[in-house]
Amino acid sequence: MGDVAISTSIESQLEPYRSELTGYCYRMLGSAFDAEDAVQDTFVRAWRSYERFEGRSALRTWLYRIATNVCLNMLASAQRRVRPMDLGPAGSGTATHPGEPRPDEIWVGPVPDSRVLPQTSDPAEVIAGRESVRLAFVAALQHLPPRQRAVLILREVLAWSAQEVAELLDTSVASVNSALQRARATLTAADTAADVHQPLDEEQKALLARYVRAFEAYDLAALTALLHEDATLSMPPLPLWLRGHGDILAWMSGTGSGCRGSRLVPVVANGLPAFGQYRPSLGGSGHDPWALIVLEISAGRIAAVNNFLDTARLFPLFGLPERLQ
Repeated sequence: MGDVAISTSIESQLEPYRSELTGYCYRMLGSAFDAEDAVQDTFVRAWRSYERFEGRSALRTWLYRIATNVCLNMLASAQRRVRPMDLGPAGSGTATHPGEPRPDEIWVGPVPDSRVLPQTSDPAEVIAGRESVRLAFVAALQHLPPRQRAVLILREVLAWSAQEVAELLDTSVASVNSALQRARATLTAADTAADVHQPLDEEQKALLARYVRAFEAYDLAALTALLHEDATLSMPPLPLWLRGHGDILAWMSGTGSGCRGSRLVPVVANGLPAFGQYRPSLGGSGHDPWALIVLEISAGRIAAVNNFLDTARLFPLFGLPERLQ
C-alpha cells in the first residue's frame, strides 16, 4: 500500500505539467502522436528516477530537461517532418491522380488546442499560446536543427532566460544566444503568418459561417470568393497541393467533386479554426469521415485549406464522432 501511495503521489505531482509538456514536445516533433509518446516516456523516466531528484532545481525545470532529452533522442533517427508545399511546386487542379500517399512519419500533423495549451483566463496568454502552435510556425520549426529548435522554443515561446536554457542543455549562455540568433534568421525567412482562432471576433465568425454555408452547399463560386488569390489547398498524406483560385476550383469541380453534400463539424486545431468533414456515405445513409480541415486565415480571407485525411487516428484525437447519421 505504501508503494501505491508513493506512486499516486508522484503521478499527482507530474500530471499538472502534461499539457504544457505535450505542447513543448509537439513543437519539437511536429506530431501530436509523437508528442504524447514523448510525454509518456518523460513521465516514466521521471517516476523511475524520482528518488534521485533532490529538489536542486524546480520540478518543472527537471521535467523539461527530461522531455528535451527524450525529444532529441527521437529526432536523432527521425526524418524531418514537412508539409506538401515543402516537397515540390504546386500541382494542377486538373490532375486525375494526386500521387501515392506518403508515410505518416514525414508529415507535420494537426493537434487539438486542448492537448497542448494549458488552461488560462488571460486573453493575451490564450492568443500567444495559439500563435505558438500554428501549423505554419510548427512546420517552420522543423527546418531548425533539433538543439536550435529547443533553444528557440524555450527562449521565445516559453520565455526562459538564456542562463536557464544553458543549464538545461548543459552548454554556455554564449552558445544559447548564438543558436537563438541563427534560429531567428531561419524563421524570419519562413512565411508563418495566420490569424489565430478567435471565437468572439465577429468578422472571423462571419467568415467561417460563410465558409460552412458555401462548402455544405458546394457553391464553388461563393467558396473561392472567400479565398485569397494565391490560397493553397493541401491533402496530406497525398503529396499534391494546389495554389490559386483556378486550380482549386478545377480540383473541387473535378476530381474532388466527391465532397459535394459534405457536412462540417467545428473544432479547433493548432490555434486555428478547423472542421471535421463528413462525405455522403457510399452506402446511401448518413455521412462518413473524410478529412480534418484546418483553415489558415489572413486579413479577413482564407489563405490555406489543409485537409488531413488520416481520419482513423485524427477524429478520435479531436473527439469527433465516427460518422454522422
